[in-house]
Amino acid sequence: MSNQPSLFIDLEDRAVDGLLALMLAYRADTRENKLDLGIGVYRDDSGATPVMQAMKAAERRLAETQETKTYLGGDGDTGFIARLAPIVFGEDRVPDPRLVGMQTPGGTGALRLAGELVARHTARGRIWVGSPTWANHHPILAAAGCDIVDHPFYDRSAMGIDFAGMMEALEAADTGDALLLHGCSHNPTGADFTEAQWEAIGALVARRRLVPVVDLAYQGLGRGLDADAFGARLLFDRAEVLVVAYSCDKNFGLYRERTGALWARAAEPASAPRLHVAMREPARASWSMPPDHGAAAVRTILEDEELTRIWREELDTMRSRIVALRNGLAAAHPGLAAIAAQTGIFSMLPIDREAVMALRRDEAIYIADDGRMNVAGLKPDDIARLATALAPHLRR
Repeated sequence: MSNQPSLFIDLEDRAVDGLLALMLAYRADTRENKLDLGIGVYRDDSGATPVMQAMKAAERRLAETQETKTYLGGDGDTGFIARLAPIVFGEDRVPDPRLVGMQTPGGTGALRLAGELVARHTARGRIWVGSPTWANHHPILAAAGCDIVDHPFYDRSAMGIDFAGMMEALEAADTGDALLLHGCSHNPTGADFTEAQWEAIGALVARRRLVPVVDLAYQGLGRGLDADAFGARLLFDRAEVLVVAYSCDKNFGLYRERTGALWARAAEPASAPRLHVAMREPARASWSMPPDHGAAAVRTILEDEELTRIWREELDTMRSRIVALRNGLAAAHPGLAAIAAQTGIFSMLPIDREAVMALRRDEAIYIADDGRMNVAGLKPDDIARLATALAPHLRR
């Protein structure tokens, strides 16, 4: 066998992805009181991640009426894109001849496609990313070929945005550079821009002619559908061009269906068809045709006034539950007070990795290595236990 060529050469031992390792460690823990606050999924008061009632009704309708599973084409379900666009951009902005969109395999697929646009069709392929950010942003953008530049975003000790540091750093951005922005409910920190801060970002983007790439993964789970889209809509109005990567995982409960979308807005209508082609080419090479079921179900909901009403009510219930959990945590310990002003599923606790490991070892409480906690993974009865376990590691 020594003369046979090697196969799969230069493979190296690598650490398992942090969140995947966390999932495995949690599953292997046999303690009955273990608490999973790591993986970012919404849970109700029973600890379940249910299928939304509007989604069940839409899926039943699809099962009864869908007559074929043939391909829809590279853009996916165009009705899904058309119905979702007003929720993202507002009724008064769409349709717009400068705006093109397509369905993607989840928000992750949308971000990969956004990264391809930046790498291939901006002057330097450079994108500025706030630190910290979602753990998968860097791998996705790097794999797409982007030149990633980190800038300050979050003051961990203050549990708030370092807006002055961010804006100062971005003065070094060149014309045509891209800027990744979390549209709402920042992952992993839960810290969101105020409307005044969004206005300042919009002014900077317009003045320096940057390409904003908005990651909108949690619309409706922060302050509400319209409030959570404030930044994306402002940049639609202020920026010369715009990219928005969207996920339906959380706000439609479609985690495993991989349902997302990417929109890009050209500077003028004449450029829009070429921009659309620039989106389609890497999509064709990556997944060819996006999966249909989730998008078809979302479209079915949004085409029906009653199902849309039910979905909005369910989404409001989910958001209200998250707000109540945040308020409960904030009241449980002075060191957690900032959590009440944050939004969405996640918060980054002001604790170090040693404390994170101690929580797993001694308390069976699982959060990410960097201190990111899934607030929506809590039950109300868990709040006191969590606050007590965190108390030795928090400043008052």
